[in-house]
Amino acid sequence: MAKTRTKYVCQNCGYQSPKGFGRCPGCGQFNTMAEEVVEAARPASARHPGPVGATSPAPQRLSEISADVGERLFVPVEEFSRVLGGGIVPGSIIMIGGEPGVGKSSLLLQICGVMSDHTGTVLYVSGEESARQIKMRADRFNLQSDNLYLLTETNLGSIFEHVRRLNPVILVIDSIQTTYMDEIESSPGSVTQVRECASRLQHLAKSSGLSVFLVGHVTKEGSIAGPRVLEHIVDTVLYLEGDPFQAFRLLRSVKNRFGATSEVGVFEMSGDGLTEVPNPSEAFLAERVVNAPGSAIAVTMEGTRPLLVEVQALTSPTSFGNPRRTPNGVDFNRLLLISAVLSKRVGLKLHEQDIFVNVIGGLQVSEPAADLAMAVAMASSYYDRPIPADLAIVGEVGLSGELRAVGQLPARLNEAAKMGFKRVLLPKTRRKIDGLPPSLKLIEARNLADALASALPKE
Repeated sequence: MAKTRTKYVCQNCGYQSPKGFGRCPGCGQFNTMAEEVVEAARPASARHPGPVGATSPAPQRLSEISADVGERLFVPVEEFSRVLGGGIVPGSIIMIGGEPGVGKSSLLLQICGVMSDHTGTVLYVSGEESARQIKMRADRFNLQSDNLYLLTETNLGSIFEHVRRLNPVILVIDSIQTTYMDEIESSPGSVTQVRECASRLQHLAKSSGLSVFLVGHVTKEGSIAGPRVLEHIVDTVLYLEGDPFQAFRLLRSVKNRFGATSEVGVFEMSGDGLTEVPNPSEAFLAERVVNAPGSAIAVTMEGTRPLLVEVQALTSPTSFGNPRRTPNGVDFNRLLLISAVLSKRVGLKLHEQDIFVNVIGGLQVSEPAADLAMAVAMASSYYDRPIPADLAIVGEVGLSGELRAVGQLPARLNEAAKMGFKRVLLPKTRRKIDGLPPSLKLIEARNLADALASALPKE
């Protein structure tokens, strides 16, 4: 029996110490240090998941190594395939995180159902729900497949036995925080358990070509729970985001070794599960009220996909000494910046106004290209003058009130033209941009004051 020792590990950031603290010295959070009992000396077979007697690979010339990752597994769900970069790479390990109840398990169960009909055996392992609960959800989604196997197990050794017996093409672990190894005496969900289980699953994927999906819990800050090394182990990290009071869900890629990052897939939650939204711009603008003061259409980019979103603003005389700034879907500091520029450079008396900004549909817009739309919406509400219904807006606002050009302008403008907009307000640039739609009238402005004069003409 190997000797054991006790250590304290922060469940938020992974900081380790031989003694406990009420407040973690690493991240500053309270009551996150948990006691763990670990082996002082573990056998080599437990430390290294590779087969006994295996030799390390010999160095290879860079010119002799093939860069071909092989044929990807076809995913019939186009939005999911887009985020992954065109399909599932065999032997890859993919992490999906998100808030509780956002739909991670539902999305993966649907993907497993359609993939089992196209690629072969799929094993779905759940450590949080019973097989009957999963079956009830599958019936609600109308999933009927003889190649989809369900397993309720949390012991990684037992899971590996079933993998060897079934030889599946895809393995889903829901979730990695409930999985444990017998060799480690700490509880499931601890930093050590999560790290070692992920390492074993990574070795399984790379050595056998099995594609592995891991469901990860998130902390209150919104990051994947467990050690940060977990996100380094996996090949792809996806986040399923969405407002609990909205039907739309965004699957966002923040890391992808086999494709572009920042790609976004849009889904809608319904009684039949998560359904694809092939034209997100149309869905986000479906209930738009035209000619309403304080409503502007921003042309944003999510990865390589242009999206048209409605940015609403409301200014109201404050009843308190300090006016409020309330953002929903935009960065708070960005709201403060835009309001300060409007006050200083344009002369709007926003220091005596409460300002509320909202992005319709529960979206989170973080890129500076939405600055101009936010500023025009705030001025529209302040003057109580509506923005023309056929006008889309794109541009970044500088601290001097100047407008700066944004990237991927042809893709943005083509999306605006496809959605029926006739005019686009954008920063004036000296560069010649090819590929612009001929049906759009471009209204160029050098600074914020010129932009407001064009978007909000005096009656």
